[in-house]
Amino acid sequence: MFVDLDTKDRALLDILKRDARTPVTVLAEILSLSRNTVQKRIDRLVNTGVIEAFTIRVNEQLQPDKIKALMSVELEGLSTTQLISKLRRVSGVERLHTTNGNWDLLIVIVADSLAHLDDILKSVRAIKGVLNSETSIILSTTQR
Repeated sequence: MFVDLDTKDRALLDILKRDARTPVTVLAEILSLSRNTVQKRIDRLVNTGVIEAFTIRVNEQLQPDKIKALMSVELEGLSTTQLISKLRRVSGVERLHTTNGNWDLLIVIVADSLAHLDDILKSVRAIKGVLNSETSIILSTTQR
């Protein structure tokens, strides 16, 4: 489904991506729109699925006990949909991205320890259809 977004919608989304808690009155002032208009735009963006969720971003520096990693995966054949379904059930798999190039999937993993990360990697590699993989531990992250 295509949703037509105008300049104000895009600006609204950019602000909400940075801070979803921005008050509607502040959004209205920034966008030079009425509070009611901004609220209607947000409701429309939610109802059409453009905005899927309002969430939080955790300061990774304040959670040094978590290990994050990126796992690049090469799949055998055209089983992407089935494999994604199986991978979603693996504890520690946070996000899955399909990609182009040498790797078919990029998996974001969050583990409690190196031993937990090792278990996650073994679980992913054991899934039928996973042909090859390469993993990199994330040392630091910079937000835009």
